[in-house]
Amino acid sequence: MKPTLASHDHAALRRDFRWDLPARLNMADQAVTDWARLEPSRPAVIEYESGTPRAVSYAKLNARTDRLAHALQGAGVARGDRVGVLRTQSAWTAAAHAAIWKLGAISVPLFKLFGDDALRLRLDDAGIATVVTDPEGREKLAGLDLRLIVPEQDTLPEAGAFPTADTGPDDPAVMIYTSGTTGSPKGALHGHRVLTGHLPGVEMSHDLLRPGRDVLWTPADWAWIGGLFDVAMPALALGVPVVAARLPKFDAETCLALIGDCGVTSTFLPPTALRMLKAAGVTVPGLRSVASGGETLGAEMLDWGRRAFGLTINEFYGQTECNMVASSASSMFPPCPGAIGRAVPGFDVAVIDADGQPVGAEGDIAIRRGAASMFLGYWNRPQDTADKFRGDWLVTGDRGVIEDGYIRFVGRDDDVITSAGYRIGPSEIEDVLIRHPAVAAAGVIGKPDPLRTEIVVAYVTLRPGFAPSDALAAELQQHARSRSAAHSYPREVHFLDALPMTVTGKVMRRELRQLATRSPDHATPDHGNSATGKNDA
Repeated sequence: MKPTLASHDHAALRRDFRWDLPARLNMADQAVTDWARLEPSRPAVIEYESGTPRAVSYAKLNARTDRLAHALQGAGVARGDRVGVLRTQSAWTAAAHAAIWKLGAISVPLFKLFGDDALRLRLDDAGIATVVTDPEGREKLAGLDLRLIVPEQDTLPEAGAFPTADTGPDDPAVMIYTSGTTGSPKGALHGHRVLTGHLPGVEMSHDLLRPGRDVLWTPADWAWIGGLFDVAMPALALGVPVVAARLPKFDAETCLALIGDCGVTSTFLPPTALRMLKAAGVTVPGLRSVASGGETLGAEMLDWGRRAFGLTINEFYGQTECNMVASSASSMFPPCPGAIGRAVPGFDVAVIDADGQPVGAEGDIAIRRGAASMFLGYWNRPQDTADKFRGDWLVTGDRGVIEDGYIRFVGRDDDVITSAGYRIGPSEIEDVLIRHPAVAAAGVIGKPDPLRTEIVVAYVTLRPGFAPSDALAAELQQHARSRSAAHSYPREVHFLDALPMTVTGKVMRRELRQLATRSPDHATPDHGNSATGKNDA
């Protein structure tokens, strides 16, 4: 399909933009089938492994999609079923999502680094019976009552083209889990319009992508909305080759080699990746655009970016429930350090008060209903869905101000931790920790960190018969890491005699954050501290 933005005149684009949502819409056609019919030999995915790039055309990607769709149908998957995708970046991963959408089913991306408990929670909550995975995932899921399809190992039927289900913009297509501050992670359910809804912001953050000339890549995993819908699917829909790489660990040397080997021109680099490149002292030639999101970068990082890349990093903003709603674009308007950009065409972004009225001062950042990337609701959580809105506005949970059209992020209105580009809900980690026989209660917070933005820090009280020690702290870290995810386990564990609590028994995380910042050893007369475990790996 053609790009949705046709000029660099941001004001005119905002004024004239209208969502083009046909009555019949299926993301499998948008991302794969249409291009396979029009330009079958066009490169779709560039797989990169062991220093070697290999192009997969739209024709080959479509053939894989159809084979998987037949296999899924043969396994009993029907319209509306939730199907897990437990894979890293690859052409088969893109084909898996497209195949599920062709069936009219709902794809659920799952993170390869999830621990057993985190995986089971999502599998059970979504009612998933079938998972498309890889050989590693097959071993991980072997003990569960699931139908597993592994394209690399299984013999998939050659049954010709698979007809695309008759779906519309609001028919459910993908569910991405997002961590909150209370309760379990929630499944944000999106319709087939979500891909269309991402295109203007993705194009704007890359100063208008150029099909046929640009190549797009991100180190962000495709299990999250940032990798899947900020990069992979928009690139496929626009005819821009997307690089799929299995990188065991991000580092400057590998990043430079990949960009050069694959001819990458445009990239989404989370703030943590940027800071790692800055710490390595490298320059990255050949790029036309660099986008970043997750938190504001500030003047120092933007200045470094100009020196390292020879361009201005474009910051963007959104969340799983409604993504790519604001962006910077150096070709459209001057960058504003400390701001997250301006509203993307098609999105009405405001700061509102408690009554849902736009205000000219600090308020809650909100997006008006009607945006194409706005979610349908939380899976089986109607009250949580209703609570996300204030009148006609979806409330992000972030505080901000708008000055001369620039949206400035002030702070979060909740306790979500931003670490290495991931948004981590503390309640999920607390729930894992209190399952350990030694732990009576736990409070988890984010602590400022120069590399990761924040690190996860846990404060625990112990049950009778257990004593604080460095060995126990390390044990609790491993317990959390194996049951939640490698990116969300507590990097520090501290022991307290008692947690600060409200009269209704809720942990006062604000006091824990104050405790973390005012005392290097975290010892206070009120709460005590016998031992501290730290892990900076």
